[in-house]
Amino acid sequence: MISRRSFGKALGFGTGAAAVSMAGLGSAQTASAASGAPLGTPAAHTGFPRLKQVRAGLLDVGYAEVGPAHGPAVICLHGWPYDIHSYVDVAPLLAAQGYRVLVPYLRGHGTTRFRSGGTFRNAQQSAIALDVIALMDALKIEKAVLAGFDWGSRTADIVAALWPERCKALVSVSGYLVTNREANLNPLAAKAEYAWWYQYYFATERGRLAMQDKDLRRDLTRLVWDTVSPTWDFDDATFERTAAAFDNPDYAAIVIHNYRWRLSLADGERRYDALEKRLAARPVIGVPTVTLDAERDPFTAPGGGASYRDRFTGAYEHRTLAGIGHNVPQEAPAAFAQAVIDADHLLGK
Repeated sequence: MISRRSFGKALGFGTGAAAVSMAGLGSAQTASAASGAPLGTPAAHTGFPRLKQVRAGLLDVGYAEVGPAHGPAVICLHGWPYDIHSYVDVAPLLAAQGYRVLVPYLRGHGTTRFRSGGTFRNAQQSAIALDVIALMDALKIEKAVLAGFDWGSRTADIVAALWPERCKALVSVSGYLVTNREANLNPLAAKAEYAWWYQYYFATERGRLAMQDKDLRRDLTRLVWDTVSPTWDFDDATFERTAAAFDNPDYAAIVIHNYRWRLSLADGERRYDALEKRLAARPVIGVPTVTLDAERDPFTAPGGGASYRDRFTGAYEHRTLAGIGHNVPQEAPAAFAQAVIDADHLLGK
């Protein structure tokens, strides 16, 4: 566990919708999860305590857990090509505020395994969202704050939209990311298409083979890290710590299916059709939400969240993180953790 001394200083983040920077922040005292006050200065962590495993739905889920066992639950969801270490500094900050923080490996990542060899290695959006519901059921968590980026944002958005009774509040990087496959058939502007190059690579047999080859996979994912987080000065050890999660035997199948399914180049499973039909209608999200845009993320849409504002109908705040790239929780852990705390207390304002 982290020491009290490690969190003696606090960051002076406000709760307004202004741009947030990591520079020039003041200090204040730490507070409990019930207060919604600013939190402690992040310390650098290289890993989590002992990982846990639990059978949940189709999976045997590997996850990290920090914080008091009976604290309010926060579930942090990673994206691609990342893993639970995106939250290695966020989780202790929230735990120090009294939260029970759970960070699961998504299907196909790390120590998460399919319970049956015969299960289709499906990565369509509704299937991954149901993994979160199954995990909450297995751990007897009725309701949690959900927070994510990339695949994790999409997954958290879907849970908040379809099962709002299970989502106390939401933090979503890049806002509303629910996939509309029909809309995805339309071309984007050339610059936007350029940023998604790997999706088209994965549509080919060469891309699939690259994901199966350990060295090629590491080269490709490292290139993605470099290009989507241009200001993040991470070292080799930080990348390799996460890349170990890509050695999961189902990693290639899950990644390839996810991106091919989004482009209507691969089928999902009929058992999820009803959920996908609801998601295609772009359901609104009514739970308290903080959305975050990363200024240096090539996937961040212009307009300060305006393109998705109408999808959030409850208590809401938006923030743009100046100088930050795609991997928001690892690049700006204090800003991300503060967003979780503030989302949790939006209704109390």
